[in-house]
Amino acid sequence: MTIVRKNTLNPTLNPSVNPPENLAEKYMEAERMHDVLLLLQNLINSEEATVKLILDCLYDVGSVNLINQKLRLKPLNRVMKLIARMSKPVFRTLALNWFKKNCPQLITNWLHTQVSFKKLQKTPEQVPIEVVKLEPYSIPETENLSQEIKNLRYQVKWLAGISIIAIAVLVVRATWLN
Repeated sequence: MTIVRKNTLNPTLNPSVNPPENLAEKYMEAERMHDVLLLLQNLINSEEATVKLILDCLYDVGSVNLINQKLRLKPLNRVMKLIARMSKPVFRTLALNWFKKNCPQLITNWLHTQVSFKKLQKTPEQVPIEVVKLEPYSIPETENLSQEIKNLRYQVKWLAGISIIAIAVLVVRATWLN
């Protein structure tokens, strides 16, 4: 199946105007960038422990900064930092899966823009690209997924509220006993 898509990496690419050697160069460039993608995927898989440590460091710094920015009340701030520390394993699992799935392609795209040495034009030409047709979720599945997401968000709000109330009651009780 052939689809016409906009070429955002090289807007001047037009097979009808380029000589055959340029097409060969473009093909070689695409192959080499695919090799970079595979090498990055391999690197991430072989250095999974390092990736986990990097994600842990980013979570530690990011969660503290976000809590400090959003919550000014000291007691609530401390409680949320404690909750953030307890939720770190869940974050690590989700972040590692996202990282493995998305980062090799994002890094490859960024590296390709760095070695292309061309400024992108505002109106890129369209280039035919071979694309495998993916079967999207059917409408009932998407509605089920969106409903499930809404339910999960609702449950998270309730759990967060209950946790905050429980901790507040505990703090008040502890101060009252003293």
